Amino acid sequence: MALEIKIPAVGESITEVTIAKWLKKDGEAVKRDEVIAELESDKATFELPAEADGILKIRVAEGETIGIGTTIAELDGAAAGTPAAPTPAAAPASDPTADPINKGEENPKASDQAGYGGTPEGGAAPAAPAAPATGGTTEMKIPAVGESITEVTVAKWLKPDGAQVERDEVIAELESDKATFELPAEAAGTLRHAVKEGETISIGATIARIEGGVTSGGAPAAPAATAPAAAAPTAALAQPAASGAATYATGVPSPAAGKILGEKGIAAADVAGTGRDGRITKEDAQNAQAKPAAPAPAAAVPAPTTQAPVTSNPAPAGGSREVRRERMSNLRKTVARRLVSVKNETAMLTTFNEVNMQPIMDLRNKFKDKFKEKNGVGLGFMSFFTKAVCVALKEWPAVNAQIDNGEILYSDFCDISIAVSAPKGLVVPVIRNAEQLSFDGIEKEVVRLATLARDNKLTIEQMSGGTFTITNGGVFGSMLSTPIINAPQSAILGMHNIIQRPIAENGQVVIRPMMYLALSYDHRIIDGRESVSFLVRVKELLEDPTRLLLGV
Repeated sequence: MALEIKIPAVGESITEVTIAKWLKKDGEAVKRDEVIAELESDKATFELPAEADGILKIRVAEGETIGIGTTIAELDGAAAGTPAAPTPAAAPASDPTADPINKGEENPKASDQAGYGGTPEGGAAPAAPAAPATGGTTEMKIPAVGESITEVTVAKWLKPDGAQVERDEVIAELESDKATFELPAEAAGTLRHAVKEGETISIGATIARIEGGVTSGGAPAAPAATAPAAAAPTAALAQPAASGAATYATGVPSPAAGKILGEKGIAAADVAGTGRDGRITKEDAQNAQAKPAAPAPAAAVPAPTTQAPVTSNPAPAGGSREVRRERMSNLRKTVARRLVSVKNETAMLTTFNEVNMQPIMDLRNKFKDKFKEKNGVGLGFMSFFTKAVCVALKEWPAVNAQIDNGEILYSDFCDISIAVSAPKGLVVPVIRNAEQLSFDGIEKEVVRLATLARDNKLTIEQMSGGTFTITNGGVFGSMLSTPIINAPQSAILGMHNIIQRPIAENGQVVIRPMMYLALSYDHRIIDGRESVSFLVRVKELLEDPTRLLLGV
């Protein structure tokens, strides 16, 4: 009886996919969990595994777009859940040199899928029992990590394929468009990757399998060095890394890698694979460079002496003109989408002022050593700006408000978002109830959140719910800018570089360390009087920091 293969649900908002590429031909025999096709949606690329062993009958042509749940292929002679019979070359049950570690790998297809996205089940195995003592396989699926998150990217595998893991041990880092998460093991056993590093998969999809426990002998058996001659070809194929022998997967790109190489116009034969069995991975394809065209032999066709040779535009004598294409991360996509949305949906204006930083710098120089000795953290500028902003927000609550379905929400607390440049993009962690914190409390929170951001350890909760944002472009040398509002907030304060400039003070020209401040605000709920008055109040508090200490 034929088994129908239908397009699975791959995300809440995805209703159709395109058959990007059939990886198996019509009429070809396939194994269970072997990847047979590559599907593309408007958000990501997915791999479609076979649901059972059988003969593949393709029903939808490559390149067609179809809806979720549509039948795209059938498997004749399918026997879901039934492992394939042992091959004749397998070692007999009574053979003491049979190699239980090769279970499921005597068929090269099944072997490759164990490291590329399938399971080691379904291949030939010795008749002698070699299953784990605890038995069973635990499927690990991507958990729900947020209401609006439908897919994640496997940022990094912390445990390699085939490694022994303990329950609750972190095995991978997952990246969404908002944060990075750690994935703990759900059981103890042998880890089998089902998804390559760098691939994007939907919530609920299987990311790995954990085969229970160790072998019945107490530990995985070592590869037999004196296997019978009949099993020698199989053993060499199952362990190409140790023997150096090539397999069918050597030099073959993964679907994602093949797509990248096609875009670059690079042949797979010109790329060295670093994956399992020499397979070309996505990273190999991204790092691959096209080979320059070989120059024609100098004496192949001598030019006529009576006619000038015809030449094309020569390439530059020095320098590279290669173009590198890299995938945009989910975080970068989300930041881009939100910034464009803010520009289109808010009436954003920016007002400027300048502040004399000399009083704060004098105060820091006087007390910074004692402050660090007492509190264990340095006294920076951010605590002064945060305290000044909190005082001004209390006096001008509209700057701390936001629009929600035609209503204005006023907050009687100050959750200050601090923009931090992380390795994977701009993130904005939140200091909760900053108005209640002391200078050392603010500095400790800034250091803690900045460390989490740079280590990609921030959670969604730590980046949600801010009422006002402060961003400091001055650390990169920016002298003046117009920051974009961090929606759904209504205002953002931009700090800039401190420059020694001449100013008039008490009728005399003096040199002072000056900083430009920029307040971008949503004019729909913040009027010009409120925005300017707010910024002037911040300026007054910074130029006389004793007011912050006395609360006046």
